Amino acid sequence: MYSLSSGAASGRGRRISCLEMNRKGRPGRGGGQDAMEQQRQNPDRQEKDVIAGRNPVLELLRSQREVESIYIQGGAPRGPLGKIIALARERGIPVKETTTEKLLAMSGVEVHQGVAAVVSAARYASLEEIFERAGGEPLFLVLCDEIEDPHNLGAIIRTAEAAGAHGVIIPKRHSAGLTAAAVKSAAGAAAHLPVVRVPNLPAVMERLRQEKNMWFYCADMDGNPWCATDYSGAVGLVVGSEGAGVSRLVKEKCDFVVSLPMRGQVDSLNASVAAGIILYEITRQRLGLRAR
Repeated sequence: MYSLSSGAASGRGRRISCLEMNRKGRPGRGGGQDAMEQQRQNPDRQEKDVIAGRNPVLELLRSQREVESIYIQGGAPRGPLGKIIALARERGIPVKETTTEKLLAMSGVEVHQGVAAVVSAARYASLEEIFERAGGEPLFLVLCDEIEDPHNLGAIIRTAEAAGAHGVIIPKRHSAGLTAAAVKSAAGAAAHLPVVRVPNLPAVMERLRQEKNMWFYCADMDGNPWCATDYSGAVGLVVGSEGAGVSRLVKEKCDFVVSLPMRGQVDSLNASVAAGIILYEITRQRLGLRAR
C-alpha cells in the first residue's frame, strides 16, 4: 500500500483514521564576465534558473531574489568562495558540495569558477499568507517531506491548488524547490497557491497543531484505508518521497497513517499521484459530497 503515514497518535483524542573549471577538475580562472559571456553564448546548454561564476553568484546573493541553493565544487579553495558561503548561510540558503562535471552540466559554463546558484522561479510565501488565504475555513495544507523531484513537486502544487488547498509547505533541505522545472510542472498553480519553505518541518507541524488545531495525515505504507478516514477540521496531508517515504521525525508528528491499496505487481505509486487521490478524498468530504 502507498500510505499517508502518521506516527502514533499524539494523545490528542481518538479518531477513525483511514489514510495515511575548467575541465581538469579545478575551478576556472576566468572572471565573472567570462562566466556570464559563456552563459549568453550557450543558451541551449544552461538551465534558465542557474547562474555560475563567483561575481555573478555574489551579486545574486546581495540582491533580493529568491535562491534555492548554492553548489560549491568539492576541493575548491575556500578563500575566494568564503564570502559566498558566508552570505548564503546568513540568508539560510543551503550550500552543497558537488563536482566540476556537475557544475558544468548545470550551467553550461566551463569557466564556472567552482560555484553555481539555482535561482527560484517563483516567490515563496509566508505562513501568514496561507492563514489569510484560508480566512474562516479550517486549514487545508499539503506538507512535502523530502520530495526531491521538481516535476513531482510541481504536480503536487498543481493538484493541491485545484483541490482547494490553502498552501504547500516544503523544507529548505533535501527537497526540490520552486525551480523552473517545478514551476513549469505546476502549470500556473505556483502563481496562485502559496508555497512556504521552512527550515524545520516538524517544528512547523507542532506550531500548526498548537495554533490551528491541525491534524496530520501521513501517506505511507501499512496505514488505514484512505477512503475510510475522517478528514474534518484542519487537515495537513504529509507526502514523503517515493524512495524513503516520510522521514522518522516528521512521521512522529503525524496523527494518522493512510494508505492506498496496491493490487498489482508494483509496490508504490508516484508521490504526486498518491497525493492527488487523497487530496480529492479530503475535498469530497469538505464539500459534503456523497458517493452513490
